[in-house]
Amino acid sequence: MDKWIWTLAAAACVLVATTGVAQAQDDEAEEAAAPQPKFELSMGQGIAIGAASLGAGLAAIGGGYAISRIGARCIDSMARQPEAAGAMFGPMVVTAAMVEGGMFFAMVVCLLVVLRMTAM
Repeated sequence: MDKWIWTLAAAACVLVATTGVAQAQDDEAEEAAAPQPKFELSMGQGIAIGAASLGAGLAAIGGGYAISRIGARCIDSMARQPEAAGAMFGPMVVTAAMVEGGMFFAMVVCLLVVLRMTAM
């Protein structure tokens, strides 16, 4: 079984390596055929865009994790005390909405950074 896994891993590495070479050759042929307008960024702009993209991704992951934890804890509490389920549902929804609002705010700020850096 281990032999098949190593064989598949080696085949995937070869496939990835050859795809890059083929893509580079296609790009050279396209550039020679029709000149494209250049879109250049400075090093600082590229770093800012990368950091903003990473921040947006982390905000989405963190928000999703937080909302899942809120839901899981509420379900646990409802399972332990079914008579209090109605009293727990409202605060759970409000808390999840606040976390989601913070997550969206962080993602919008990151998007604005990306748009600002590309407009410069």
